[in-house]
Amino acid sequence: MTKKKVFIIGEINVDLIMTGENVDPQWNQEKLVDSFDLVLGSSSCITAAGLAGLGMDVYFVGLVGDDVFGHFCVEELKKKGINTSYVKLVPHIQTGVTLSLSTSKDRALLTYMGTISELGPEDIPGEIYDLADHIHFGSYFLQTNMKKHWKDVLLQARSKNVTTSFDTGWDPNEEWDRDKILSLMEDVTLFIPSEVEINNIFDLNDVSHVEGILPEKHENVVVKLGAKGSMMIDELGKTTKASGYSITPVDTTGAGDSFNAGLIYGYLHGKKNTDLLEFANACGAMATLRIGGASTVPSVADVIAFQADNSIVNL
Repeated sequence: MTKKKVFIIGEINVDLIMTGENVDPQWNQEKLVDSFDLVLGSSSCITAAGLAGLGMDVYFVGLVGDDVFGHFCVEELKKKGINTSYVKLVPHIQTGVTLSLSTSKDRALLTYMGTISELGPEDIPGEIYDLADHIHFGSYFLQTNMKKHWKDVLLQARSKNVTTSFDTGWDPNEEWDRDKILSLMEDVTLFIPSEVEINNIFDLNDVSHVEGILPEKHENVVVKLGAKGSMMIDELGKTTKASGYSITPVDTTGAGDSFNAGLIYGYLHGKKNTDLLEFANACGAMATLRIGGASTVPSVADVIAFQADNSIVNL
């Protein structure tokens, strides 16, 4: 069977991960952490790596600086089997960097934007709409040059019968662009925010209220609920929920992005409803058992084995 082609249009950066249970910085104090890792980062890269591990034919469209971190990112993408022929090296702009302060329960992120915000419509080759089975983009709020152009990407993809997905990520300016997000939701196949993100976008106190504020025209809205699992509202307004897996996390970096990969894979291979969400939940849970979201990624067989060996949380 021919592999599905997935194009990721996204940001590329390195993650510098400091791990421990007491990583909160204090001015004029020095603290010791348990471990330090330099890994390929960014929401889009972690999703791409997850999809490649699951056997998809993955192409990346993005920018890096012509520097040590940029070359590191490109080589790491290649090692994971991702086609980087659409990744450009940009002189005079540094590759983005995220410092992750990570505990077993959560993490805080400090990001230097660099090339992260620089991708523009001129960097997206027109032929991808003829080549792709699916197009995904992540970090909507960080890819600032593309904000006005994502609608056109979605419409061009739809005109070629290419399915699409996007993950907003956190808005560092906390403005949340509700009207723009609502417009994009009308034309995207899979909208994949976290619980905190969708609550902020729509000014909700409880994610269960999201059903009442969705645009009349939408397809699949999938909300990541962390350890609680996930929920999906389909184009007919039907809500499906799936609980998470009972595990002890090591590092939560990239869990949501790995969930994205599982969701996209499952959707493109005909999984539906609870089966789809449980597969994506398993991919997200497995990411928390390793340092860095893209350091090692599971195969489909690995995910199925994980689901068989681990119990679902009863909430």
